[in-house]
Amino acid sequence: MKRPLQLIAGLTLAACCAAASAQNYPTKTVRMIVGYPPGGPTDVLARIVSQKLTQAWGQQVIVDNRPGASGMIGAEFTARAAPDGYTLLMVPVTYAVTPSLFSKMTYDVEKDLAPVAQVAAAPFILVVHPTLPVKTVKDLITLARSRPGQLNFASASTGGMPHLAGELFNSMTGVKMVHIPYKGAAPATTDLLSGQITLMFNNMLSAMPQVKAGRLRAVAVTSLKRSAAAPELPTIAETVPGYEANGWYGAFAPAATSRDLINRVNAEMNRIMKMPDVTQRLAGDGVEAVGTTPEQFGAYLKQEIAKWGKVVKASGAKAD
Repeated sequence: MKRPLQLIAGLTLAACCAAASAQNYPTKTVRMIVGYPPGGPTDVLARIVSQKLTQAWGQQVIVDNRPGASGMIGAEFTARAAPDGYTLLMVPVTYAVTPSLFSKMTYDVEKDLAPVAQVAAAPFILVVHPTLPVKTVKDLITLARSRPGQLNFASASTGGMPHLAGELFNSMTGVKMVHIPYKGAAPATTDLLSGQITLMFNNMLSAMPQVKAGRLRAVAVTSLKRSAAAPELPTIAETVPGYEANGWYGAFAPAATSRDLINRVNAEMNRIMKMPDVTQRLAGDGVEAVGTTPEQFGAYLKQEIAKWGKVVKASGAKAD
């Protein structure tokens, strides 16, 4: 009977050590991995969060950019890191799309990384060239149905969220708009401004200055509810019930990270996303601060993987 008692004692000791570790955490520098270059939205958000975590914990939290392969290099690095809470990962919604775009991946998005919290959400904005006779979503549907295959929409790349937002619009409305991929948002926006492309699902930060200057017309946002950054704009869902193509950002840890550590990080991130200076700064860029439990974020991730998997399959999109 000694061995079972020893096993129980060992498990109890391990649990106590994990709890103590979470209570004292962190005792050294924490790295927040970002799988994209500095300056992008994921990087900016990670730096806001890491700065606040540094202040709260009294330990340095640094952003470690490891760009490449649509964010997969950073995600794989985190998945292989020690599950001790000292390596975290910040990702955009692309994380839920890559399993459908890439036939071979070196990690499993649902098994090798543990959800910590969804921290932010950002709708895209549907904008059209002013010469297009479209002021509402209903106008666009009517025009697209009358001109099947003649309207085109731009995006920065094949398989990115702006591309898939357009494909979701196609499938939910029964229209056929043609996707024109570009190598980056800047050339896509240039052609939209010149009228060579008729419309685009763009991020609000890039689109709103052009809208305010009268060079583009804003039609709607892609979130389920109206954006605080542009409350006058309706949602596509007000015309097409259930339509949602939200950009979101979330934090992950290596899969074997203890629940106590994940809960510790989750509580701190949720507290940060409620800070007035954080919410106001994000709102200025059309981003909404969000706070969830790890379980809520995990359930949402499963929904997003399934949802965008269907859209990718229907569109025939392949990774560039």
